[in-house]
Amino acid sequence: MPDTWRERVVTDIFERVLLPVAEEEDARTTARAFRRHAGDSVVAVHVVEKAGGAPDKASVEQRELAAEDAFDAVHEELDGATAVETRIAYGTDVAETVFEVAGEEDTTSIAFTPRGGSRWVRLLTGDVALDLITGTDRPVVVLPDSEDDG
Repeated sequence: MPDTWRERVVTDIFERVLLPVAEEEDARTTARAFRRHAGDSVVAVHVVEKAGGAPDKASVEQRELAAEDAFDAVHEELDGATAVETRIAYGTDVAETVFEVAGEEDTTSIAFTPRGGSRWVRLLTGDVALDLITGTDRPVVVLPDSEDDG
């Protein structure tokens, strides 16, 4: 049981976290950074981005296989630290889909580790993405890359 207000807030934020993962390396980095904050459970989500009528860059099957590789990395890093659930979601807007899943899964926050030049860095720096983040009803936590700690 947390003793201080700060500990209670941090505990509540990390109670059930949505971890959006783009691919295996991103999943491993995010899960590793999240491990020390792990609460009751996490839901790792991979969004298969649909082109909205244009040809997709890869088949849905290829993207689902990539999602499974990412989920395996999350399990390797977090099993034993927290309960891990996984989910593949489909959408034309990755950020919007992530926020929809966060609501459907009733998560207490969304956490990720930005990677240089990644979609998440662009998400945080773009005006549309900023609107989405400020429009969400839950905290978004940016975790440091644990490999950069030392």
